[in-house]
Amino acid sequence: MKVYFDTPLFVAAYIARHPHYAQSLRALEQVSAGEIDGVVSAHGLAESFSVLTRAPYVPMIRPHDAWLYLANDVLTVFDLVSLTASEYRDVVERCSQNGWSGGRVYDALHIQAARKSNCERIYTFNVKHFHQVAPDLRDIIVSP
Repeated sequence: MKVYFDTPLFVAAYIARHPHYAQSLRALEQVSAGEIDGVVSAHGLAESFSVLTRAPYVPMIRPHDAWLYLANDVLTVFDLVSLTASEYRDVVERCSQNGWSGGRVYDALHIQAARKSNCERIYTFNVKHFHQVAPDLRDIIVSP
């Protein structure tokens, strides 16, 4: 089964005291074990790096450590999908047409990447917002 992973799963799987640590780590381990095929967008990779290196975790996560985690534990086992310039344009236009602003734009980019990859499931902790952006995918958008 091909599963798209939203950014918070990568962050939670790295931070042992994160409230979603156990379920995120379990989902990443399923990818590592080959039980599911994991997909992350290029945008999600950059977003994960950004959150890991700017969030107020104690101790702070150094950029090099965040990169090592993403390079060794994510990029080695996940398929990385990129959106084209045209796809970005279409997503932003759709957000404009629907009156979506702020973080909803990023949710829409994640949804587009999952669609492009033909994912059968989308893992997120932001289920409500993802359902609003893609009501037709309601049945496959879940928390891990």
